[in-house]
Amino acid sequence: MPTISRFENIEAWKTARQLTNLIYDLSDQGTFSKDFGLRDQIRRAAVSVRSNIAEGFESHTQPLFINFLGRAKASSGEVRAQLYVALDRNYITNEQFESARDVAEKTSRQIHRFMAYLETQPNVRRVKEDHVEYVFYHSNVPTF
Repeated sequence: MPTISRFENIEAWKTARQLTNLIYDLSDQGTFSKDFGLRDQIRRAAVSVRSNIAEGFESHTQPLFINFLGRAKASSGEVRAQLYVALDRNYITNEQFESARDVAEKTSRQIHRFMAYLETQPNVRRVKEDHVEYVFYHSNVPTF
C-alpha cells in the first residue's frame, strides 16, 4: 500500500464524505427535516465518521489512529440504526433507506479492512511531512 500523506486520500474517508452528503440530503426533506432530534443526531453521527478518520490520521500515531477508526466504524453503525428510525417513521422510502444503508455499510467495511491492515503493520509514524518549516523568534526578528 502506498504511503498516504493526507486523510483526504483515504478511501474510507471519501466514502464517509459521500455518506455525510447523502444523510444531509435525506434529512433536508419533508417531515424528516422537522424531526430536529433525529435529524441532528443522524447528521452528527455521519459527520463523526469522517471526522474521526481525519482526527485519527492527524494524530500521527498508529495505535491512536486505529482507536479513532474504531470510533468512526461505531458511528457508521449509529447512522445505520438511525436510518431504521427514519424508515419506520416513513421519513424516507425503502429505496432511500437501502441506498443510504449500503453506503454506510461500505464505509464500515472499508474502515474495518483499513484497521486490519494497520494492525498488521509495524508501529511506525505514518505521516511524513515533505517540508517542515519552523519559525524561531529572537529579539522580535523571525529566523528560519
